[in-house]
Amino acid sequence: MNVLKDKVNDQETLIIEMGDKFDFSKVEAFRSAYQDLDSDVKHITVDLAKTEYMDSSALGMLLNMQKVLSQRSLTFSIENSRPPVERILKISRFDKKFIIR
Repeated sequence: MNVLKDKVNDQETLIIEMGDKFDFSKVEAFRSAYQDLDSDVKHITVDLAKTEYMDSSALGMLLNMQKVLSQRSLTFSIENSRPPVERILKISRFDKKFIIR
């Protein structure tokens, strides 16, 4: 499992760093990374810098996270995606639904 969770200096941003594969095998670890957050967290960044493979279940996990976080008035972004993963996000029109950097 390669889901790492860390806060940056301001403590208001939580970074969820995905490993080389973002697929169904990561569902529990991914969900637990953004549930039960400290009250000071205002933004979550999903860092895909190491991710080389992403399947449709990963897209579903991102949609579920968006639903949960919007109920809590939290924002999030998807960052550092490699070209193959970025193509999947664009084909799926996630660039219209999410902040992708």
